[in-house]
Amino acid sequence: MDGLGSADVRELPRDDASDLDFLRFRQHDVLSRDQALAHFTDAAIRHRVASGRRQRPRRGVYVLQAAPGDDEQRRWIAVLAGPPGTVTAGRTALTQLGLRGFAVPAIHLLMPSAARDRDTPHDVLVHRTRLLDPADVHDLGSPPCTMPARSVVDAAQWARSDDEARAIVAATVQQRLVGAAEVRAVLARMSSVRRRPVIVQAVNDAAGGAGSLPEAQFLALCRRGGLPRPKLRVSRRDTDGRQRYLDALFEGYGVHAEIDGAQHLDVRGYWADMRRQNALWVSGERVLRFPAWAVRNKPDEVLETVRSALRAAGWPG
Repeated sequence: MDGLGSADVRELPRDDASDLDFLRFRQHDVLSRDQALAHFTDAAIRHRVASGRRQRPRRGVYVLQAAPGDDEQRRWIAVLAGPPGTVTAGRTALTQLGLRGFAVPAIHLLMPSAARDRDTPHDVLVHRTRLLDPADVHDLGSPPCTMPARSVVDAAQWARSDDEARAIVAATVQQRLVGAAEVRAVLARMSSVRRRPVIVQAVNDAAGGAGSLPEAQFLALCRRGGLPRPKLRVSRRDTDGRQRYLDALFEGYGVHAEIDGAQHLDVRGYWADMRRQNALWVSGERVLRFPAWAVRNKPDEVLETVRSALRAAGWPG
């Protein structure tokens, strides 16, 4: 098989494979023009593109197969079509690094502010920066991308709303892609960050245990209402000896708040939560349950309910 042959099945090249085989494997069969010319003549490249055996999706970028590409190829095409220093960033980089639940169709790219992009397609969003510390770039990414901490800061400042920004921060910390200290270090290096106060508070909430947007919103509600700060995701053993996590516990008052999200549409998940709640009631502790919708849309009612429960438990506020 010649170097421009088909690669329908991706297999790790053997130890004695050529440099081209390893390059194709790493870059999912996507090459820049300079890379292609290092292995083939210009005539050979033009012939295979003209015959339809290979693709040229963007100027100066070639895909060494005829079949439509996958998401990895789309990302490589976008990066190789950009000027030197281009990397995937924001939610694209986070998805690439393993974040679940926040994939977007568009590809977010970060490139030097002085660089000029070429014929950017509609599904590629270009962001520019004057500061991209080498420590913020994952050169071994496939393709190169920003590191998790820089990625979450960019994803949050490019989000469509403050709530979306909070959700991204909470998810990345909860899924252990990044630690709060790493995000704070990136924020300290960046002089201009949109939504800085929102991101800082979201990082603090995530460091305190908020693993979802509803939990972060509940914490913000408690701060606004002057309530004691609850401890989040408290570990308890149920009557069967299994480890369970409580959303929020007001220590010293025996008041728990459970925030019901979409998972409570599942009957088995809902029953597990009810069993946990019943065990707490049996032990004499107070359990309050709120749908995430109420925390978001009826905050005053939620706040008053929690305040009343705390006062009944002896809180002097």
